Amino acid sequence: MGVNLKQGDDDGMGEVSEINVTPFIDVCLVLLIIFMVAAPLSTVDVPVDLPVSNAMPEPRPEEPTYLTVKSDLSLILGEEAVAPEALAAALEAKTGGNRDERIFLRADGAVAYGSLMDVMNDLRDAGYLKIALVGLEDTGQGGSVPRPVAGTPG
Repeated sequence: MGVNLKQGDDDGMGEVSEINVTPFIDVCLVLLIIFMVAAPLSTVDVPVDLPVSNAMPEPRPEEPTYLTVKSDLSLILGEEAVAPEALAAALEAKTGGNRDERIFLRADGAVAYGSLMDVMNDLRDAGYLKIALVGLEDTGQGGSVPRPVAGTPG
């Protein structure tokens, strides 16, 4: 609060109704300098020269092996329900013992990450190391197309 030092009609010291903006401008300039110095330091730019892949994409299998994890954590291999303890035997019968065959793993959106990892660990314990996660590709037309989006290299 400021005080008017001019002698006017009233003998008392009156209040000044003007705002002193000088300290506000000083603070703003100090903050501007701090941000100008700190902004370049906060960006992380790591130059990476990525190699170009010349590997031919693998042909899609005629009949892929899908393992589906439903929201109640039940497993569906292809079109048939499978108990978690019988998963290895069912995969052995479905793939004919070919452990190099890629298993396409689908999971309901409500399945917890830990539960999905348990199923992946069961697949690895059964000897199936080629696992592809299946997701929905957004086509931008309101519909989604299922496709493999990531895989474990084998």
